Amino acid sequence: MAVKKILMLVGDYVEDYEVMVPFQMLLMVGHEVHAVCPDKKAGDHVRTAVHDFEGDQTYSEKPGHNFTLNADFAAVDPAAYDALVIPGGRAPEYIRLNPRVIEIVKHFAGAKKPIAAVCHGQQVLVAADVVAGCQCMAYPAVQPDIERAGGTYVGPNATFTNAVVSGNLVTGPAWPAHPEWIRKFLGLLGTKIEP
Repeated sequence: MAVKKILMLVGDYVEDYEVMVPFQMLLMVGHEVHAVCPDKKAGDHVRTAVHDFEGDQTYSEKPGHNFTLNADFAAVDPAAYDALVIPGGRAPEYIRLNPRVIEIVKHFAGAKKPIAAVCHGQQVLVAADVVAGCQCMAYPAVQPDIERAGGTYVGPNATFTNAVVSGNLVTGPAWPAHPEWIRKFLGLLGTKIEP
């Protein structure tokens, strides 16, 4: 398997499972993953939040872990990476305001490199204007954003366990979709897992 170099864009109050699970899983299968956050460097951390689905009108939120960054945002050269991951949580709503974040996402989209986004991570894709003509899954509250940006919203099933591939994008509605979302992302990467 050829090792891929993957960039992960995060921020404070990123969803705990949506950063921890993909980060660890991508390392586990042998890829190199750099997690970065605007205005932070390697060794700094971001706080995470656990979003859960407990029968309320929206997700509940609880404190998560501290997640340690392993690369400097200011040093990111998107051309040096093979793929991009954007976890959800509350971080996407404000990291999308950073012009460099938008430049980075536009690079990956323009180069047709694999991009995986989950839950509210699609807010960053919308801000970068890269969802037009694409099918996207996301947390249901992001549906209007996707549709106004020219994308087609694909509603999640009752358990939020599906993901969709559209060109170089693979998107999922929330962390319960991790098995399918990550499997499809690995497919875009060309990752082969040997038994």
